[in-house]
Amino acid sequence: MISHVSDDSIKTVWRTPISRGYSGPSVIGNRVFVTDFVRQTGTINNISSAKEKVAGHERVLCLDATNGKILWIHSYPVEYEVSYPGGPRTSPAISDDKVYTLGTDGDPYCLKAESGEVIWQKRFSEDYGADTPFWGHSAHPLVFDDTIVCMVGGKNAVVVAFDLNTGAERWTALTSKEPGYAPPTLAHFAGKPTLLVWHPESLNGLNPKDGSLRWSIALPANYGMSVTAPLVSGHRIYVSGIGTPPTLIHVSENGEAAEMAWQGGNRKGIVTGNSTPVIYDGVIYGVDTQGRLIASSLFDGEQLWSTYKATTGSRRQSYFTAFLVRNEDRFFIFNENGSLVLAELSENGYTELGRRSILNPTNDAYGRKVIWSHPAFAQLSLFARNDKEIVRVSLAETNGNR
Repeated sequence: MISHVSDDSIKTVWRTPISRGYSGPSVIGNRVFVTDFVRQTGTINNISSAKEKVAGHERVLCLDATNGKILWIHSYPVEYEVSYPGGPRTSPAISDDKVYTLGTDGDPYCLKAESGEVIWQKRFSEDYGADTPFWGHSAHPLVFDDTIVCMVGGKNAVVVAFDLNTGAERWTALTSKEPGYAPPTLAHFAGKPTLLVWHPESLNGLNPKDGSLRWSIALPANYGMSVTAPLVSGHRIYVSGIGTPPTLIHVSENGEAAEMAWQGGNRKGIVTGNSTPVIYDGVIYGVDTQGRLIASSLFDGEQLWSTYKATTGSRRQSYFTAFLVRNEDRFFIFNENGSLVLAELSENGYTELGRRSILNPTNDAYGRKVIWSHPAFAQLSLFARNDKEIVRVSLAETNGNR
């Protein structure tokens, strides 16, 4: 168990320069995979209501987890026009000896993890006639059995499963004006795997083996912004987004039907923005679009408490982002200021156990500097990035018992 976080207990292992990007790092064994964007033309002003055209190279980087040395780089040219055009959004997915990445403009790659050699690649706009979402492709691919499942877009192809080894299409499913930004999520009901797909019109439960539809519930999102991943607790699914009220769905005992249990709003549930909440012991913990860390009852949506202590400090900030990761009965909170906070969260309140500044925020949003990239936890360490570097800090000395 991690028992404390402080400047004395966290040691920097290495720092390695990289370029722009929103994608979080992925760690497996002694390797770290991350993607970035090296801009060559165009300007980046990060205006939420406007697209900006940029060109350069997106890159997939493989680093040695021990010392941060770059082992290989796969680079490919890109030109895209999106809002917040500062690089790839999705974290790499890893399966056996392969790594799977997805670029801002819908360029999935399957690479050899050992060397970066391309095994297969696709282009959503050419292969499926899919338009790039306003804020770019942001839904992380999901590995299921021998397939990789991606949010694509286009007629009958909101979600597509590809063969892991060859990239051949296995199945396509669903139609929507936009694919949204929420990742396909795997759940199990009545012992059966169910693929949860939330696009800007509805939440859907699919058979991940063939894409057939088991159930669907209308859950429209404003501006195509279905963002956070659906959360599962038993036969309950929690969903919230921009313009989508906090909603609890109940799935039937046989997993073949679903119905709405409750819907909330600013005073019921958590109106989420960029980061997915966490469910623990019947309580939903997450950050709302005003930057408040909120605890809400899973069963009826009642808000139990809220605080700015782990996020902005004292006041509202639009779309303030903080990523929550549970460690036994405690929580790591990595906020957009680049601070790692360790806290106890319960239905009774928030207790901070310590914090340490990990990285300087280097990106821009709403007139402030931010880091909008999810960290990785592996090997008793935190791996995090901004737009200039990726860092490993050891949490080994924080590992203890109360």
